[in-house]
Amino acid sequence: MIAPPETPVLPAFVDLFAIGLFALSGALSGTRSRQTFVTVAFFALIAGVGGGTVRDVLIGAPVFWVHDRFVAPVCLAVATLAWLTPSHWYNARLLVWADALGLAVYSVLGTIKALGWGVPPVPSFLMGVMTGCAGGIIRDVIAGQPSILMRPELYVTASALASAAGALMIALGVSPITAWICAALAGFALRGAAIQWSIGLPTYSAEDDPDEAGPP
Repeated sequence: MIAPPETPVLPAFVDLFAIGLFALSGALSGTRSRQTFVTVAFFALIAGVGGGTVRDVLIGAPVFWVHDRFVAPVCLAVATLAWLTPSHWYNARLLVWADALGLAVYSVLGTIKALGWGVPPVPSFLMGVMTGCAGGIIRDVIAGQPSILMRPELYVTASALASAAGALMIALGVSPITAWICAALAGFALRGAAIQWSIGLPTYSAEDDPDEAGPP
């Protein structure tokens, strides 16, 4: 068994707060589509811990929330809160910004944790993206909603920037805490710009493909 590495972690309350934000986004996805409480709770758990679970399984680390007595209760408490309160109480724009911060912070967290477990830099970068995005992707697929992967908005790209910046700074010898802060700010800034000015990636057009355009 691989020994747990000595890597810096967020203070417990910050960690749980970020997980709670992701869980709330999952729970609200269920309440807005008028699902049962069981479905709402499942969405909350998937959104809160899905990305980190996939990461830990792939890098051979103990699945974090299985060994933390607070994570699952926080997700279930958030689901209960969302179920018992009107959805219009939650400011949609505020939740988008909160999700942007959680995305950036958790993407870097995933990268640094993977590096600490001996994963090479490029796979560690991908583990960071997985940590930030996989929970939302799984939730959307189960809910039958368009996945964030299918949208041109800068979401996965912001996660990738944060993860890549974190991996690069660690490789250059920057302290993990400094790398964490700077990389998370970079990812948050990009996601924030996308939210503020509706920035998205260019989409593929069949008109650019000679095979799709038909005979000349």
